[in-house]
Amino acid sequence: MVEQSHHLDLNLLRTFLAVYRSGSFTGAAQLLGLSQPTVTTQMRTLERQAGRELFERLPRGVTPTAVADALAARISAPLDELATVAGPGPAVAGRPDPVHLAGPAELLCARVLPALAPLAADGVRLRVATGLTEPLLDELRAGRHDLVIATTRPRGRTLTSTPLMDEEFVLVAAPAWAERLGDRPPAELPAALHPVPLVTYAQDLPIARRYWRHVFGRRLS
Repeated sequence: MVEQSHHLDLNLLRTFLAVYRSGSFTGAAQLLGLSQPTVTTQMRTLERQAGRELFERLPRGVTPTAVADALAARISAPLDELATVAGPGPAVAGRPDPVHLAGPAELLCARVLPALAPLAADGVRLRVATGLTEPLLDELRAGRHDLVIATTRPRGRTLTSTPLMDEEFVLVAAPAWAERLGDRPPAELPAALHPVPLVTYAQDLPIARRYWRHVFGRRLS
């Protein structure tokens, strides 16, 4: 938590929020119509005033610290309200603010972005991030994204969700494995699949575990 935040300069906080949401000093500079050295200087000043490191510098971009997450959660809503009242600054007048969209990489690439592509001709600008649902929803609550395509309905009442589609999962196999397994009743498949190499979405098997539970009625170990 940044205890000194009530003494911090408003312009520095605007720049901080642009860096936080874009994930880089370069992206923030483009959003704000500033030079990258100016953004870098402002963030060093803000970190000095706050007495805490806000961003970890990476080879490409930056990642926020826990202190930055807490600060963004406190200031994003008030600054967004202020921007709505004041309108765009002179440096970005005439350029619409980008919509920060996030979601699963495969769904965004296969379905979402092709559907949104025609909007680019109307001047809609998108900033796209990919990741797993729970971390993305946490970032949405912190103000880092405007919209998230989620694979589960968010818990709690802090976010509003609209169902878009149902997702159906099926087991697929190479022809040699399918032939070896044969046409078995579902009750026999878990035992038959036990020695079969399994390629799944993530190391903790989130989709496969759900499939085993709902289709086979047992846990996948």
